[in-house]
Amino acid sequence: MAFEDDYHFSYITTDAKVAEYEASHDVFASLLDEVKELSKKKPDASMSAGKVKIVNRVLDNLLVVLEGQPDAKYLDTLDDDDLPQVSDAVLVMVQFKSALASFRDRHYQHVPGYGHHWITAELIEHLKDEYKADDEQET
Repeated sequence: MAFEDDYHFSYITTDAKVAEYEASHDVFASLLDEVKELSKKKPDASMSAGKVKIVNRVLDNLLVVLEGQPDAKYLDTLDDDDLPQVSDAVLVMVQFKSALASFRDRHYQHVPGYGHHWITAELIEHLKDEYKADDEQET
């Protein structure tokens, strides 16, 4: 029996992208909460250049994670030349939130015999090595 008969993964990422996702996700969620709160108070107010810079730093990291994903083509950072209204920033950030949820749904899967894991190229190599070692022990 071949490795591919036991394991089939439609979506594969890398350990580096998972690390960036995990490092950025909570910061992004906190920023989104703050911008939503600002939007409730003054949705038409323009964001300050400092706030746009802070948000864009996180969004830039997330763009690295989401590169090559189907929904990445709809994502962009905030315009720092023409400062966005707070409500526009919320809209952009909610698109990122949706893309991050899709990324997790695609790449965090159940691996038979191992539980839930991020499906990365590195994990697959590890599984192949274990599979090969088990196969050699049986023969």
